[in-house]
Amino acid sequence: MTYTVPKTALQLRSHLKASGELELSLAEVAVPEPGPDDVVIRVEATPINPSDLGLLVGGADMGSAVQAGTKDRPVITAKVSSPAMRAMAARMDLSMPVGNEGAGVVVKAGSSPAAQALLGKMVAGLGGEMYAQYRMLNVAQCLPLPDGTSAKDGASCFVNPLTAISFVETMKMQGRKGIVHTAAASNLGQMLVKICQKDNVPLVNIVRKPEQAAILKGIGAEYIVDSSSPNFMEELITALAETKTTLGFDAIGGGPLAGQLLVAMEAAASRNMKEFSRYGSGQETQVYIYGRLDMSPTLVPPGVGFAWNLGGYLLTPFLQKVSPEVRARMRQRVVDELTTTFASHYTAEISLAEALDLTTLHAYNAKATGTKYLINPTR
Repeated sequence: MTYTVPKTALQLRSHLKASGELELSLAEVAVPEPGPDDVVIRVEATPINPSDLGLLVGGADMGSAVQAGTKDRPVITAKVSSPAMRAMAARMDLSMPVGNEGAGVVVKAGSSPAAQALLGKMVAGLGGEMYAQYRMLNVAQCLPLPDGTSAKDGASCFVNPLTAISFVETMKMQGRKGIVHTAAASNLGQMLVKICQKDNVPLVNIVRKPEQAAILKGIGAEYIVDSSSPNFMEELITALAETKTTLGFDAIGGGPLAGQLLVAMEAAASRNMKEFSRYGSGQETQVYIYGRLDMSPTLVPPGVGFAWNLGGYLLTPFLQKVSPEVRARMRQRVVDELTTTFASHYTAEISLAEALDLTTLHAYNAKATGTKYLINPTR
């Protein structure tokens, strides 16, 4: 099987300049020759996740963004504040490729049997630099997809599905009984609902609007708490007490919500105290922040007891910590339930150039629940 592969192809780049500007553009780069265990993928679908936006636009003030260049080769520039420049000093004057994951057909393969076996196959890939027409990856970074799977169905195989599964694995590893999750109507949140239903895991879902609650009710979620409700904290405490949940995953990051989770867990645990202690219930509680939809400081008020924990959470360190058997089991589950539990829904499919249309960029950078864009570099 022979494919025509060009010598150069387009790749989306994010460049933080020492002048205090962020520049987004399309660069023409060489398509590399694969080594023995490498393959070259013609990228046909790659999602825009919040984690991708962290690299794509960083701490730039996108309200200051302006568009130049041409329709086929747009260039967007935006101002970056001094504090944001300090925070991103390590990437100063680096033109960085973007895109954590994607899917496409293997059009060139190295000499090893493992690489040759993927030639002509539809695969999902995780390794960064996926906002490109072609991407070379090691075979270990590829997930072969079942025959007939479209690139669109396979594009989001890694970040959201494996993160959702890892929440349940973390709960089991820590010996806890349930999970509370924020931004619960997101693509990832809906996957987590389905996983917990299949695995019989109590899940408390926190949303911000009644229409988001309706989405989760439609897929069978049992515990749904709306943070806009005037009785939010009491409803949350009751749900946590009923499910005996002491573990939370927070996609918001900034503001009061992570602290409210800890307060509510402590209040729920205190309902079972047989005698008063000035140190609280003694029940260990844990909230992990895995996203930063709100960039303001995280607020933790009094009332959390003295056995609370708040930390960051990333998928990659989790996967590095667990055994190869656990990783293999997680990946196989994604393949087995690709079009059911782990189906992703997209607002629009856009080209690389359209990803740098300023109106479109503002739309996907809003990170609104239920709004997810897919880049098709072949368009």
